Amino acid sequence: MTSAMILANAQDPTLETFENDVWWIVLIKLLGVFVILLLLTLFTINYERKVVARMAVRPGPNQVGPKGWLQSLSDGVKLPFKEEIIPKTADKVVYFIAPVISATVAFTAFSVIPFGPVVTMFGQSTALQLTDVPVSVLVLLACSSMAVYGVVLAGWASGSTYPLLGGLRSSAQMISYEVAMGLSIVAVFMTAGTMSTSQIVAAQAGSDPSTRVDIFGIQPTPPSWYAVLLLPSFIIYCISAVGETNRAPFDLPEAESELVGGFHTEYSSFKFALFFLAEYINMITVSAFATTLFLGGWRAPAPITTWWAGANSGYWPLLWWLGKVLILLFGFIWLRATLPRMRYDQFMRFGWKVLIPVNLVWILFLAGVRVTNTRVEGSARIVVYIVAAVLVLGIALLWPASKKARVYSIEEQLAARPPGSFPVPPMDLQVPPSPRARRAVAERQPATVGGTTPSPDDTSDKEV
Repeated sequence: MTSAMILANAQDPTLETFENDVWWIVLIKLLGVFVILLLLTLFTINYERKVVARMAVRPGPNQVGPKGWLQSLSDGVKLPFKEEIIPKTADKVVYFIAPVISATVAFTAFSVIPFGPVVTMFGQSTALQLTDVPVSVLVLLACSSMAVYGVVLAGWASGSTYPLLGGLRSSAQMISYEVAMGLSIVAVFMTAGTMSTSQIVAAQAGSDPSTRVDIFGIQPTPPSWYAVLLLPSFIIYCISAVGETNRAPFDLPEAESELVGGFHTEYSSFKFALFFLAEYINMITVSAFATTLFLGGWRAPAPITTWWAGANSGYWPLLWWLGKVLILLFGFIWLRATLPRMRYDQFMRFGWKVLIPVNLVWILFLAGVRVTNTRVEGSARIVVYIVAAVLVLGIALLWPASKKARVYSIEEQLAARPPGSFPVPPMDLQVPPSPRARRAVAERQPATVGGTTPSPDDTSDKEV
């Protein structure tokens, strides 16, 4: 183990570190988390507008502040002072509580996100993390689940049809993509052996020698970041996070093309600002969660730690954490500027028939690898891996393909219709002439010019 790794491990917080914090240090960290989230929200709104504008080759916000960077701040100041309109049919209590739930749980989720190692703050040794518990990951999952209840209750309490449809879509979305997100994190639990966020970051500090695989005398060192080691879980988590935050192309609960504005159609003024704030904080939360679980948390990337021993000490890790979060936020913005919104049936089918089955197979494979590494030693592991690969390949090749339903022609479909069905328009898109058209023309007597009488066969229109 190198001296840089020893220094990094010495700075890792433990669960006992948070028990020794004095109350005013906790208050300072709480205020710091609140300020960081507000500043990141204001930055992310402008960040999204400028990135989308650059991709669409248009100016973007450029009037308020230097180069338009104070546009989101002016919007935040404007919204609370706008006139508030509450529908008469709304449930007043739930109508008020719904945006509060969304904003509150969005802030609460950040209480267990690690920003950095143990530092000295005003003479006190403390970790750059508000708190940590043995089941911190479950706290994050619970907060992300509760945020959806704010959306569902807002749609129901508005007393309007379109918000109700948005709330129903959100409840189905919660069931579908919460399961996929939870399963993607199971692989992290199995590998790290803990649910504490600070300990998951510590587990990605360096490769464990016990995880090395002996391949004909060569022992390659596995990567330390779970985004590489558990790549399928990382991909599934990123997809589920987009669906969890109602972002394009999964923004079905607030699809303005068919629901006007979705669950927040009847909201205005400060309550709408709370939903707007919660959406962007949820984006930051899932990005910070992905950074913690898969990207080494606040630790600097390997190229930096190889030549700088103090990269993971002091307040520098806060910079590495912020850079990783901004890269993930750029992914959210890129998706919104690139992909169209999915249909609702495509959205549900993708969650239940693709993400969840792939996740279950991956967890089963990972469990088999861990059992093999524990109970099988030496070159026998290679034999087990080869046999398992052959079995999986054989099952994939011999798996019966689903038979495609026969596509009937239009004539066969028309012949199969029961008697008394509604008339069908012409299939060739050509409207036949009316049977009355020729008779009407024949019966019409055109005006004569110069006293001449036209013949009965002359049915052409002549200019008078």
